Amino acid sequence: MSSPYPLALLLQGRRVLVVGGGAVATRRVPALLDAGARVEVVSPHLTPALRALADAGRVAWSERRFQASDVDGAWLVQVAVDDPAAAAAVSAAALERRVFCVRADDRHAATAWTPATTRHGAVTVAVTAGGDPPRAVVIRDAIREGLLDGTLPGCAVPSPAGASAPAREVVGGGRVVLIGAGPGDPELITVKGRRLLAEADVVVADRLVPGLLLDELRPEVELVDASKIPYGPAKAQEEINRILVERAAAGLMVVRLKGGDPYVFGRGGEEAIACARAGVPVTVVPGVTSSVAAPAVAGIPVTHRGVAHEFTVVSGHVAPDDPSSLVDWPALARLRGTLVVLMGLKNLPRIAATLLAHGRAPETPAAVVQEGTTGAQRSLRTTLAEVASETAAAGFRPPAIVVVGEVVGILD
Repeated sequence: MSSPYPLALLLQGRRVLVVGGGAVATRRVPALLDAGARVEVVSPHLTPALRALADAGRVAWSERRFQASDVDGAWLVQVAVDDPAAAAAVSAAALERRVFCVRADDRHAATAWTPATTRHGAVTVAVTAGGDPPRAVVIRDAIREGLLDGTLPGCAVPSPAGASAPAREVVGGGRVVLIGAGPGDPELITVKGRRLLAEADVVVADRLVPGLLLDELRPEVELVDASKIPYGPAKAQEEINRILVERAAAGLMVVRLKGGDPYVFGRGGEEAIACARAGVPVTVVPGVTSSVAAPAVAGIPVTHRGVAHEFTVVSGHVAPDDPSSLVDWPALARLRGTLVVLMGLKNLPRIAATLLAHGRAPETPAAVVQEGTTGAQRSLRTTLAEVASETAAAGFRPPAIVVVGEVVGILD
């Protein structure tokens, strides 16, 4: 086979067809969206992560099997199905229309490859290594380490002949690492979190995890979509715990990747307890929590000298008048500092009404930040009296955080 011709595609506003709605598509779509492509997914079913993108209008979804005419008007086709015959049909349709086609199942049958990729600010590194995915990942990771620690300008990049897998922290058996992936921007994961993620054999990921992080996983990594586990909330958590323990007991490096911080409304404590009871070693890598990051990128400091000397973070997934609520809402209404509410959009009318009823002034500044730190971020500033109605009128949807306090307008 001749060497591939390297090229960077400018996909802004251009249609890209993705055939398949499973784990491979879940890993590939975020990078296409990040490139500004108009992504259409054709598949009878979607993973919860892709379904969330479709529901948010980020991708177009055709809920059916592939038809040859789907390729018409596409600039690029990504085939992400397990069925070789179905994949071949997509390839044939793309070849007939002279549209480049990436095959996740068979790189030899493809007309384009998806390289091992890492991003560092404006720098994107893509490695193909002659179509050898493991080798490409090793070289990619070596370059990424140099970018992260600032040593790249003065270091020699390992040659393919001498490339080897990065040294692992796992010694003498499997373990579980709880990693906070941050609030949405893939660059807000910590250096340690990204390094350990690159060493994973298994990744159990939440829906709110930045998709570009999944795009960088080695091809052989088992990706478990935690939001896809078909149980109620309690049973689903039990199944996640079982997967973590089972895979680690088999000697694998298991990463539990969570949005934000593992211990801020992330059930990381429950998973750590389950692992400890099973004798599985656990490492916790803290993450940047959206309770601070989302307000910050929207221009709202949660504390400010002479304005707020405290901030309180609460979960709003249970309404104030619900007997199961553990939040002392009347006490929060009497505080002078900043109140940050996570998962509170659905119950925002009752939350605002409760705060007002217990003494918080109607004119208190309030803000809502949706999908903070991502390209889809949007925010709204108003007052406590109007925040529920204005948020509903503007069509805000989860994930979003609510900020109440004088800090909301401090930088305006």
